[in-house]
Amino acid sequence: MPSGESPVKFIPAIGESDFRKLRELGAGYIDKTDFIREVLSDMSAVLLFPRPRRFGKTLNVSALGYFLRKSDEDLTHLFEGLNVARDSKAMAHFQKYPTVFLTFKDVKKDTFADALKAIQSRIVEAYREHRYLLERPTLDRTMARRLESVLHGTPSQQELEDSLWILTTALFEHHGKRVVILIDEYDTPIQSGYLNGFFDEIVLFFRNFMSAALKDNNALFKGVLTGILRVSKENMFSGLNNIEVYSILSPPYATAFGFTEEEVAGIVDPDRLEEVRSWYNGYLFGGQVIYNPWSILNFVKKGTLAPYWVNTSSNEPIERLATQHGMGLSAMSAALLNGETIDIPIDDNVVLRDIERQPDALWNFLLFSGYLKLAFLVLHEGRYTGALCIPNKEIQIVYKDMFRHWLEKAAPKRDMLDDLVQALLNGNAPKVQKLVERILLTVISFQDPAGKEPEKLHHGLVLGLLVYLEAHYEVRSNRESGYGRADVLMRPKTPGKPGVVMELKVRDDDETPEEVLADAAKQIRDRRYAVELEQAGASPVREYAMAFDGKQVWVKLLE
Repeated sequence: MPSGESPVKFIPAIGESDFRKLRELGAGYIDKTDFIREVLSDMSAVLLFPRPRRFGKTLNVSALGYFLRKSDEDLTHLFEGLNVARDSKAMAHFQKYPTVFLTFKDVKKDTFADALKAIQSRIVEAYREHRYLLERPTLDRTMARRLESVLHGTPSQQELEDSLWILTTALFEHHGKRVVILIDEYDTPIQSGYLNGFFDEIVLFFRNFMSAALKDNNALFKGVLTGILRVSKENMFSGLNNIEVYSILSPPYATAFGFTEEEVAGIVDPDRLEEVRSWYNGYLFGGQVIYNPWSILNFVKKGTLAPYWVNTSSNEPIERLATQHGMGLSAMSAALLNGETIDIPIDDNVVLRDIERQPDALWNFLLFSGYLKLAFLVLHEGRYTGALCIPNKEIQIVYKDMFRHWLEKAAPKRDMLDDLVQALLNGNAPKVQKLVERILLTVISFQDPAGKEPEKLHHGLVLGLLVYLEAHYEVRSNRESGYGRADVLMRPKTPGKPGVVMELKVRDDDETPEEVLADAAKQIRDRRYAVELEQAGASPVREYAMAFDGKQVWVKLLE
């Protein structure tokens, strides 16, 4: 935004990621062209920028493309008044390089064959932009045949793998200038491959495709890639040693994607800044506080606090991973929903397959996808450990919806949940036992047929109920109360309503249900779990001891 412009005049062009269109529309623009300066001064030949979706990746790459792309048309007007235009070193590169732009952001397919067709379509689009090469008689015949095969023929997989190298080589030969390669959302097809069972095939394709174009390519001036994740070198960039990755952990380029506090303050009404913070702030990139730009721009335009970012695309991949791999069924999930942090080893080198075997990999996936944030990061002996938490109100909605969906699958009849809640509040232990057992039968079949980790299932059931009750009850799991930590506290938001304490225990082989219930009951009373509820005005307070063994449950109401 030009200096001195009133925030009232800042009019966002929501969803416009083409830099030229945005500038020629006269739409509001937060100046991010320092990104161009940094890329040009970076000594690395290939740069990868993993960031969450809708954090300005495509717009930045588009601006970089218009700045560097060799053209007969003078595009100086696009950069007038922006930071990069005041940098003489950067301007020496202005419109000097043949440029190839590819985006894979919409390549979300169920099969490898369909993904390959979609990738071919994107490559053909890039070839069409440079089809003038075929009109040059000086072009090497072999190279011309290769270009023709991709552009007008039915290229083989091998030809597609070599296609970017072929195009950049032809451009270099024709222009006598090295080529810029821009690839936006490179990892979208890879994530689809992981989710739909063709991970090995898609990774092998991209490994060959990227290596041919970005490794030891004499025609390359600079390669810039964006995506959500840094797919591990073992999976993707094997042997590609000239790539520099700048993740959300990296101080360089920390403010290039997303909005800083100062940038948000420049376009948001000062009277609403605090509530905007609570809804959309919360990210920490390279030690810098960053806001979600998509949500900020929507708020500026509409003036309403709403979950804009989470509604831009399906959260199905996140829900699927979480459901399959137990994210929703652990004490860590309860801590997150309660506004607490969880300590996790941090590794920006995400190995998608590890999500199936290592819980830490799932938490890292959620972090780098924008569904968690770093509260702080500690480096010790070359390894990072981070305190993770839910960034803001907008993202908390995702988790609450996730647990609602999970519970609906586990107990699809809404009246069953209503009956369970009423039984809990009324002190009807036999009915609570019957309903929880019925739900668990469905849960275990749906989530864990082998019943390997029943405590996760029970905890997940409780977490789902917590979200289900949020309108009328403040529910805390494993929260400090009295002299210890109760498994679940249900505190009414209106004094005078019933409150609930639940202590859940899993029965060992050498214990009877009665022994487990007695132990849970003793813990409730000895540690005075009901104190907080009584002080908050809950009346009466129902105290439940619960014992679990696979698909069986025993419930006792303390008198």
